[in-house]
Amino acid sequence: MKLKKILVWFRNDLRLHDNEILVEAIAKSDAILPVYFFDPRYFTQTSFDTVKTGFNRARFLLESILALRAQFQKLGGDLLLVVGKPEEQITDIVTKFDISEVYHHREVGPEETNISTLVEDVLWKQRINLKHFIGHTLYNKEDLPFPIKDIPDLFAQFKKKTERDAIVKECFESPTEITFIENEDWGVLPELAELGFDASEEISIGEDFHGGEEAGFLHMTNLLTANSEIYMKSNGKAAIDKFSAKLSAWLAIGCLSPRRVYWMIKDAEHQFGGNHNFSRILLGLLFRDYYRFMFKKHGIKFFQESELEMRIESPEKTHDHLMESWKKGETGHKLVDHYMTELVATGFINHAGRLLVATYLVHVLKIHWTNGAAYFEEKLIDYSAASNWGNWANLAGAGLDLKSKMFDIDKQIKALELDLPVVSA
Repeated sequence: MKLKKILVWFRNDLRLHDNEILVEAIAKSDAILPVYFFDPRYFTQTSFDTVKTGFNRARFLLESILALRAQFQKLGGDLLLVVGKPEEQITDIVTKFDISEVYHHREVGPEETNISTLVEDVLWKQRINLKHFIGHTLYNKEDLPFPIKDIPDLFAQFKKKTERDAIVKECFESPTEITFIENEDWGVLPELAELGFDASEEISIGEDFHGGEEAGFLHMTNLLTANSEIYMKSNGKAAIDKFSAKLSAWLAIGCLSPRRVYWMIKDAEHQFGGNHNFSRILLGLLFRDYYRFMFKKHGIKFFQESELEMRIESPEKTHDHLMESWKKGETGHKLVDHYMTELVATGFINHAGRLLVATYLVHVLKIHWTNGAAYFEEKLIDYSAASNWGNWANLAGAGLDLKSKMFDIDKQIKALELDLPVVSA
């Protein structure tokens, strides 16, 4: 009898816990082949004179892939590492290992969706099915109180109906036993230099961010413990100044599942009681869902701007000196410069800081929002296509959430100077 072998294509789901494609592949196959492709398209220059993936995120990604590989090795297998475009490499792989089916998590960004289509096309020619899963959201689409086509375009309405009528499912357990396809050469993890980076030119991201599932769990556990203890000692009146969960990097590439974060918070609330910080993390998870579902519903039509695709392919080169001063943190505006310097150094700034620097670029410097979105794509350690481009579009008045179109920069500055609570999930 022919053995059924399934290739598990890892993308932004670098974990064992709550990973449906992994659980399903193990259950439906005799052996699996985990694969990660280092797609050169994610390390190239863009039309905005930025790179798709900056140094800090690239290093975090390599750490996370290495951590996932180590987990597979403990289970008696490995993670096949392949440098090249998936649609150009996968044909030889499925032939060599006699693969019956390929599993992967579908993305919602136009570029990522197109890559899935290209892979599906080449597999179809070999009569091999590419099975799609959706595992990046807190709520499964089938558990929402409305079909994708009827999801409210305003976040406030989406939040109200979802929190009232939808459920968050339990997580899939991490597999404890896996049968791997036998293989002698599992590939080598690329060095940063091989991906085009010069490590000497970048500043360390520091102790806040280390890639991998275990590091994500450690960060989450410490976060919940610290906030619970502070909140209990203050008799429920803990200060939340400058609060930033800093979970988004692990969520962005799937080292942490949003559902696991949700249930860890619910367990902490059951043990210690609820607090405002926990609520802000849950709000951040809901915003992530909102933008992913908006992209799923509308695609490029989410952006209410004519000729957007042409503008992205051929950006205007006006105001270069203003753009450069913004990037380098040399605008002369103390808070803007502080946050932009922090962004370059660490790959992270909190939500309020992002709102401030984006507002300054779009509404003060009068530079088109796509320039800022592309720069954030390079620099953010927690870059996610839907959240990044969706937030920038709404701030600039080019998105669908009409209530997000007006911003008072003076009010933002005052709030930041007073250290009012901020959060970024």
